[in-house]
Amino acid sequence: MPTVGSTDIVMIRIVAIYVFILLVLAACGTKDIDKVKVAASGKELPLEVGSNITINYTDSGFLKAKIFAPLLERYASENRMETEMRQGITAYFYESNGRVTSYIKSKYAIRNERDRMLIARKDVIVINNKGDTLRTEELIWDEKTDRIYSEKFVKISSPDRIILGSGLESNTAFSKFRVLNITGIISLKE
Repeated sequence: MPTVGSTDIVMIRIVAIYVFILLVLAACGTKDIDKVKVAASGKELPLEVGSNITINYTDSGFLKAKIFAPLLERYASENRMETEMRQGITAYFYESNGRVTSYIKSKYAIRNERDRMLIARKDVIVINNKGDTLRTEELIWDEKTDRIYSEKFVKISSPDRIILGSGLESNTAFSKFRVLNITGIISLKE
């Protein structure tokens, strides 16, 4: 029967330590390795990430707007104070009596926390409670002035006409709007 000597015990301990180290490294997983790669690349990671988020904006106790986002990433650093919604938004604007006046839908949005501006991009649609529809590729909501505007091409469809142009200014209810550079008006009345 073989005996275990002190050299064998030392070897067993060394092997056990190596196995332990390998198990710890394996437990870290690929997600932690990916985080290390991102950190090493200098890319900024979001401070908060949420899914199926609802944001309520109020003023003097009244609901002003409600935004729904399937994915929200908030960045807060010296250089970047933004909330990014890469999968788009649906936003509802309200009167003080709680009635919806208009809504915005887009495939992407980003909110600048410092300027208090939300920029909706990619297939932006605005519909007011009269059924007027605005389509554009970019729309900005200035929360401080409670106005929406765009410098891009806009198409506004109403029951009696279609207005084409570039640039738009409006209230958030999209009931009082002005197209800055009209390039065409199509009458739908017979």
